[in-house]
Amino acid sequence: MKLITPPLLLFYNDFRYPSWKKWKAESSERLAKPERGKMRVHKISNVNKALDFIASKGVKLVSIGAEEIVDGNVKMTLGMIWTIILRFAIQDISVEETSAKEGLLLWCQRKTAPYKNVNIQNFHISWKDGLGFCALIHRHRPELIDYGKLRKDDPLTNLNTAFDVAEKYLDIPKMLDAEDIVGTARPDEKAIMTYVSSFYHAFSGAQKAETAANRICKVLAVNQENEQLMEDYEKLASDLLEWIRRTIPWLENRAPENTMQAMQQKLEDFRDYRRLHKPPKVQEKCQLEINFNTLQTKLRLSNRPAFMPSEGKMVSDINNAWAGLEQAEKGYEEWLLNEIRRLERLDHLAEKFRQKASIHESWTDGKEAMLQQKDYETATLSEIKALLKKHEAFESDLAAHQDRVEQIAAIAQELNELDYYDSPSVNARCQKICDQWDNLGALTQKRREALERTEKLLETIDQLYLEYAKRAAPFNNWMEGAMEDLQDTFIVHTIEEIQGLTTAHEQFKATLPDADKERQAILGIHNEVSKIVQTYHVNMAGTNPYTTITPQEINGKWDHVRQLVPRRDQALMEEHARQQHNERLRKQFGAQANVIGPWIQTKMEEIGRISIEMHGTLEDQLNHLRQYEKSIVNYKPKIDQLEGDHQQIQEALIFDNKHTNYTMEHIRVGWEQLLTTIARTINEVENQILTRDAKGISQEQMNEFRASFNHFDRDHSGTLGPEEFKACLISLGYDIGNDAQGEAEFARIMSIVDPNRLGVVTFQAFIDFMSRETADTDTADQVMASFKILAGDKNYITVDELRRELPPDQAEYCIARMAPYHGPNAVPGALDYMSFSTALYGEKKMCSGIPHTAAILKENSKPLTHTQSTQTYTGDLGCEFQLLTLMLNK
Repeated sequence: MKLITPPLLLFYNDFRYPSWKKWKAESSERLAKPERGKMRVHKISNVNKALDFIASKGVKLVSIGAEEIVDGNVKMTLGMIWTIILRFAIQDISVEETSAKEGLLLWCQRKTAPYKNVNIQNFHISWKDGLGFCALIHRHRPELIDYGKLRKDDPLTNLNTAFDVAEKYLDIPKMLDAEDIVGTARPDEKAIMTYVSSFYHAFSGAQKAETAANRICKVLAVNQENEQLMEDYEKLASDLLEWIRRTIPWLENRAPENTMQAMQQKLEDFRDYRRLHKPPKVQEKCQLEINFNTLQTKLRLSNRPAFMPSEGKMVSDINNAWAGLEQAEKGYEEWLLNEIRRLERLDHLAEKFRQKASIHESWTDGKEAMLQQKDYETATLSEIKALLKKHEAFESDLAAHQDRVEQIAAIAQELNELDYYDSPSVNARCQKICDQWDNLGALTQKRREALERTEKLLETIDQLYLEYAKRAAPFNNWMEGAMEDLQDTFIVHTIEEIQGLTTAHEQFKATLPDADKERQAILGIHNEVSKIVQTYHVNMAGTNPYTTITPQEINGKWDHVRQLVPRRDQALMEEHARQQHNERLRKQFGAQANVIGPWIQTKMEEIGRISIEMHGTLEDQLNHLRQYEKSIVNYKPKIDQLEGDHQQIQEALIFDNKHTNYTMEHIRVGWEQLLTTIARTINEVENQILTRDAKGISQEQMNEFRASFNHFDRDHSGTLGPEEFKACLISLGYDIGNDAQGEAEFARIMSIVDPNRLGVVTFQAFIDFMSRETADTDTADQVMASFKILAGDKNYITVDELRRELPPDQAEYCIARMAPYHGPNAVPGALDYMSFSTALYGEKKMCSGIPHTAAILKENSKPLTHTQSTQTYTGDLGCEFQLLTLMLNK
């Protein structure tokens, strides 16, 4: 029976003796040649130090001295080793207040009881078939051994399997030899007991490792969830800010269009924006605030530092950007409607300008040529007089057209002021008319002067033609004006305006009988002229020398006027019907808006009362709020119906409504605020429930907190000012004095409940503070202690240890984030779990490394000389025992 190596000599064995045979050979050689002199003194001194330390730990050494060990007394040395093993590896084992040996045996019996063919009664023959060792491993690590394939009649395979698995996966050295155990009738009890105690110590820490792993998993899971929430917040905030950044320039673009169709398309695009594009973004903004509040609550509950979004992505930044969006949106629709009115007005003025310009150009056509004629040079006296009278009539006609020219110029000026897109052509045409008008005035004056010079020579004039001309010209001008008015377009927006036009038209029709009498009188003058010509055979050219207006022209224009009157009647009737339809649309919209507007205000007030009252539990309040939310969402079809009526009103170009003070914009803003308020209120109650459950606050405590908070919330704003909060704390029993110490304590509390220094304390922050000190949360020290258990009490941990003890995803998470460990005794690939643990909680804490062996020697013994230190690592037997005792002390 060979004892390969006891577990307490592993440190020495790993560095010096890879096998027992080599150690035994070298020991025998040294024992055969004991050294003397100075080296022997050093060895005895070193061994005495080790023996003193062992004795200080309560180990009784009987008849064992340093000289026997230095002289190579094998029996004494082995007895010494067994005493150390018994003291440090077995003596501490205790199961149900039994002795170490009995406790270890009882532990083995309990662990192997469920396995067939295993009956542990002692520490020698009960272990010969190897099934006992395999059962212990399978009981604690069933994945390492397939126990069902083991056979009792193959002890050698069973023993080698147990020894290989224990060495490879459990870090238990191969202390026993399978052949020796099988070939010995009664295996060495001490060797078996020593090896089995290694299993006890290996598996006794499994529960601690599992607990530590579970704690780390919990912490990492919370951290991973929080990081995912942070990433989701950052992405949603970036997307929302990018949408606002793209939308604001579009809303701020006030570049006018030249046509009514283009402006109406802009208005339709704006309606699509309000109906289709903006509402989802409103929901995203609300959800973003909810996610932010939930994340902050979870961070507080898990004792993590508050989340600070990237620069420019705070909730306040998003609110500011949203306010800029609404500011840009506020005047955009009003600008669109004003532009449509302006274009409508411009189209009307442009058409009016073209009509008047065409009439004037038609009238002036040929007038310049007529005024430049030299016909008076060869005319007779009567012809000269006729020409003079005709010229006077022309001047009368010219003066009558002065108003039309002024109207044309005024319309052109107004088109310029309204920024008409075709102003250059209008200005050019107006300038041409004005220049022509000035030229006509000059030519008229020049011809009058010529006729007046000739008048002294010519005295005959036909008074009758002159009277005809004087009466025909104004009447003709009146008919042209009447035709122009009857064909003039009109724009009205109310029934009163169309009624005014109808009244004016009726007044015009009342003047037609008098106008017909005037026409008959003018025609009578012409008939009288014809009678005189026929009676007196006057040599006439066949036309009136004083005017170009013929009776046929007068009759033709009169007939045209009579035809235009019924057309005007029809147009006025159609416009009157359209205005009646518009009035029905106004009343229909006003009736619905006057119901929906107050309903929204009432719901806002009811939600405000629910958020501050304390009827029932938080779950009752939450259910009540969700029922309110459902009833509000069910009201959405009425809002959509009102949107449809509003669209009809805008399509009908109705710009005002005296039947209601509510606009569609008021209703939209109120509806959005209602949805946002109910969502925020529900989120606040959910966070209160989350805080209550996480902190262990009872419903009575929550009611007491809410009652105290509401009592000092004088303005019902849902927040407390510093003085109100201070009074609330005093009412709850906090001793906050008015001296410097009390002010400092209150300032500390305010920094907790109002970290952003906004000057107000929300109810959620108030609850967090009241329950803060009673919370059972994880700390950085607890996480470090858990990692230390997994690392085997080292100040660093390896990649293999992490992957062995933690789930794969969380092990890789730690490996990716842990910094390399550079402290004493660091091994390649060592990771610093201390800095990682403190970083999880936003702390900064320096971690000290493990003292190296020289430091341990210095602390536990007198200082060694350079020669002695060298002997320690060159195989000197006395120093080997000293290192052994120091490792036991650790």
